[in-house]
Amino acid sequence: MTTLYLDRRDTRLDLEGRALVLRVAGRREGSVPLHLLERVVMRTNVECGSALLARLAAAGVAITLFGGRGGRLQATLVGAAHNDAARRIGQMRRYDDADFRRRWSRRIVTGKVRGQRRLLVDALVRRPDLRQSLVKAIAAQEQALGRLRLDPPVDLATLRGIEGAAAAGFFRGYGALFAPDLGFRGRRRRPPPDPVNAALSLGYTLLHAEAVQQAHGAGLDPLIGFFHELDFGRASLACDLVEPLRPQVERWVWELFGRERLRPAHFQRDGDACLLGKEGRARFFAAYEVFARPRRRLLRRWTQRIARGLASAAPSAVSGADPMPETGGSDGT
Repeated sequence: MTTLYLDRRDTRLDLEGRALVLRVAGRREGSVPLHLLERVVMRTNVECGSALLARLAAAGVAITLFGGRGGRLQATLVGAAHNDAARRIGQMRRYDDADFRRRWSRRIVTGKVRGQRRLLVDALVRRPDLRQSLVKAIAAQEQALGRLRLDPPVDLATLRGIEGAAAAGFFRGYGALFAPDLGFRGRRRRPPPDPVNAALSLGYTLLHAEAVQQAHGAGLDPLIGFFHELDFGRASLACDLVEPLRPQVERWVWELFGRERLRPAHFQRDGDACLLGKEGRARFFAAYEVFARPRRRLLRRWTQRIARGLASAAPSAVSGADPMPETGGSDGT
């Protein structure tokens, strides 16, 4: 299956038979058979008709739209959900189950902290000159893991505090891995002030859109999570699913800059925001597609397993599936 990225001005999408046709400035540039498409990622200045959107949705092709100042995510369009309503009923029942939410959240946070610790340990091998900063950051992750092993699990507020302290410690070490001319001094967003933050934000956003698509396709409500609280317009379940995958985005971004796939020249300023330029976006999206493929398979497996497990909480449901996410994998496969 293929992802189509559209980032050119004067672009229009049309449907001809069973193929998506791309035109730029009125000239036909190519076509893609619908059965090969899994998603379309495009800017909001790409033109297309409502009939095309409906056809894509019917074919199960997700659409992710970026636009506005800063090129922020504007919308994610997905097709019909899974027909088993027991999955959504079970999800809502588990939201009111405090013990389930504690166990789920501890597993989510543990997966994230372990991944960040692993990244820092690997970085220490490659960059022994940064030993002081990295050892302190590793110690923060180990302290968090020690608190996460407590039984019974701590409450959600405490878990969020542990996660926040671990993240702060991680970024103090992670920031030392980047060249000084990138200006990365820790995680900041809305707007991202430097190239590293810009790449992290876009990577997290794209992976979050993948999680929304997979949750929806599995018959779950992407807005109802268990670690992240309900918030108007936020896909909290997708946030939960992405949490243990964040270290993989962080490792990938480190490698992009370390191998100079991305450089400061690939970014531009827009007021207080640092944004990818045209060549930078082309490089980023090409690299992201390679990075994302195994994570999509992982998210699909997670959401299907979680959905089957959550269905067991619905009335008269019988299921032996475990609704907890798998967070032990380090490579996304």
